[in-house]
Amino acid sequence: MANLVGMDRAEAEAVYDSRREACVEFILGLAARVEQFEERLRRLEEQARRDSRTSSLPPSQDPPKTRQQRRAEARLKAKELFGEGRKAGGQEGHRGAGRELKPEDQVDEIVDHYPEAFRGCGREFTEQERRPASRFGRHQVAELPPITVLFVEHRTHRLRCPECELKTTAELPGEVRGSAFGPRLQAAVVTLTARDRISQRGIVELAHDLFGADVSVGAVEAICLRASAALADPHAQLQNWVLDQAAVHVDETGWRTAGESRALWTATTPAATLLQIAEHCNREQFNELIGDYTGIVVSHRWNGYSHLDPNRRQVCWSHIQRDFRRHAEGSAEQKTFGGQGLALTRQVFGCWRAFQHEHHDRDQLQAAVTPIQTQLRQLLEAASPKSRHTRWHRRFSNNLLKVWPAL
Repeated sequence: MANLVGMDRAEAEAVYDSRREACVEFILGLAARVEQFEERLRRLEEQARRDSRTSSLPPSQDPPKTRQQRRAEARLKAKELFGEGRKAGGQEGHRGAGRELKPEDQVDEIVDHYPEAFRGCGREFTEQERRPASRFGRHQVAELPPITVLFVEHRTHRLRCPECELKTTAELPGEVRGSAFGPRLQAAVVTLTARDRISQRGIVELAHDLFGADVSVGAVEAICLRASAALADPHAQLQNWVLDQAAVHVDETGWRTAGESRALWTATTPAATLLQIAEHCNREQFNELIGDYTGIVVSHRWNGYSHLDPNRRQVCWSHIQRDFRRHAEGSAEQKTFGGQGLALTRQVFGCWRAFQHEHHDRDQLQAAVTPIQTQLRQLLEAASPKSRHTRWHRRFSNNLLKVWPAL
């Protein structure tokens, strides 16, 4: 094909005046180049639109938004949740989120405040006039007491036997002998390190600034290793209990330990959550986590879960909703497909909220979602054949059809 870059009129007329086959070849090549540019442009636009609303990216990776954009997204989310007729502000039956006052028997100190002078004439109140009234305003302030570490010195004394005259030295109890730090201080160090992800050097500074305790980095490491060993058996018991439930939600995400890449796996039930930091994020690691689990696995549609039986699996509808929203922000047939699918996902969530908060009848839930299933199946099957009109969304459609029982 002729080079289009820098082509002038004379060169274009030369192509036109050439034989018919050359013109056809030139037009076909031009169409192929246009299609390549369209594909590249579509991919760039899709990358620019990727955020936490349309993909699995966390909200922390979303680009900064203006106040107007944030308000528009909040209105769109409210529209998805409550429909068109929702009024602004708190809804009927909505429970307020104000802070509840503690009863008087749970208050540690009461401070009475009296006005200094009359509002009308300005005369100052006397001490005799400052008496508690039957009605008064209440305002409670939560405050931390002065925090300091209690230093306990354990002394081991040596006694001489009056009969054999041998000296015997007392031994420290086992719970004291193992460390120079008490169990509550060690538990605080482990919590701040493991759950709150504070560095060991940060723990050293916090212990000194907040508690007045001098803890070295090596001591923090030793405390965490002892806690890990002590929690090994309870962790195994928790894993067995979680995997004994009828359904479990699993997920994975990136993690870093000592600067090295790891994977954080979770297995969650309504009553407990199992966390496990593993070296890899792959199917083998997932199988090691759940073993021969026979219940229903709830997950997103990552390839590492593709070996699961769709009849013993539930895929995440929030991820499906994000994917439909991404297609709805496309163009032409892709936009129509995404809009229709997004509307169906909103109906699914509406049926689920009605089941959770209103009727609690699973048969009624099944009856409500049956027509939605029919419409979704028709939408996916229409978009699954290989066609120029479905090239942007047929892969997603076939993916959902493949795991259809898991929907």
